[in-house]
Amino acid sequence: MANPFPLRIESRPSAQSLIPAHEQQDTVFAPAFALLQNAIAERVFPAASVAITHKGKLVAKKAFGRFTYESNARETTPDSVFDLASLTKIVATTSMAMILYELGLLDLDMPAVALVPEFAADNPRNPEVSIRMLLTHSSGLPAYEKLFLGAKTRDELLAAAFATQLTADPGTRTEYSDIGFVILGVTLERLAEEPLDSFCRREVFGPLRMLHTAFRPPATWRESIPPTVDDRTFRHRIVQGEVQDENASVMDGVAPHAGLFATASDLATFAHTMLQGGRPILRPETLAVFTRRESAPPGATRALGWDTPSSPSQSGKHFSARSFGHLGYTGTSLWIDPDRQLSVTLLTNRTWPDCANQAIKQLRPRFHDTVVEALESRR
Repeated sequence: MANPFPLRIESRPSAQSLIPAHEQQDTVFAPAFALLQNAIAERVFPAASVAITHKGKLVAKKAFGRFTYESNARETTPDSVFDLASLTKIVATTSMAMILYELGLLDLDMPAVALVPEFAADNPRNPEVSIRMLLTHSSGLPAYEKLFLGAKTRDELLAAAFATQLTADPGTRTEYSDIGFVILGVTLERLAEEPLDSFCRREVFGPLRMLHTAFRPPATWRESIPPTVDDRTFRHRIVQGEVQDENASVMDGVAPHAGLFATASDLATFAHTMLQGGRPILRPETLAVFTRRESAPPGATRALGWDTPSSPSQSGKHFSARSFGHLGYTGTSLWIDPDRQLSVTLLTNRTWPDCANQAIKQLRPRFHDTVVEALESRR
């Protein structure tokens, strides 16, 4: 499909290119890299890929471990493609929301039922749920439901999501919700009159030359993708090259909450774009609206689609208050600090062979702290 808004990008000033400058990475980031090597030895995850940008330069691009814990498993490389899990929410879905907002098509305080009337059918409070609430996880929808157990198709799963009962009054509390993002995605697709994957391919991944970022990665990528789970209960196979999340799987691998695959380098490019004010895909003013922490509900730490550092935070203790980022269930994360002009991408498959291991929660903030301390020691 041709870009219906070609002047939007072509007339926008280009961002400065990300400059490769990782020749000294093994020296500069030796303590941080050692943490990852030790984590692999301790079976926190078998595979990891890292990309760090600082002041317009790609200062680290390195891979660790093997796809699984077996000694003969494929080695991870900087070109390995990972299941991003919930990083999909920011790289794809929130990006789509930002673009539609910039075009004047998305009213953040519009009720979701205006675009998705099916969402109003089973709960009298649902018409109170706004797009803003879905983006900030304050809609009152529950965190997660195993909709895949009763839904066999995308349409059936969406119907189940629309029928999910609220567990709190809209706008009164924050509860991170995959279900909310599923409904958000439908509203955005109806606004754009286009599916999430093709919209993002044209408006985000294409312009930024994120050539190894995609929903439903092609079969030719499979050998470059670490497996995420030995699924013995739902799909009854090793999951490799297809989305780990079961609800997203029923949605044919294209879902607003999960399903995107990418390399760490592509995410570094995306992060660099955000550090350049969103150019060339967004205006700085738009990015500022979406990455600023919301004031409601009381005590909220969410921005629009994005997360911000809480206390304690998986971003560690050094990222500034203006930072924004997100985590992914498979062991992925992206944190961006505009004050330091820093981004840190960490991709792993910590869900291999199953999802029981939660040790990454201790490792990740230590890793971020060590990265920041390494950079600050060079001043």
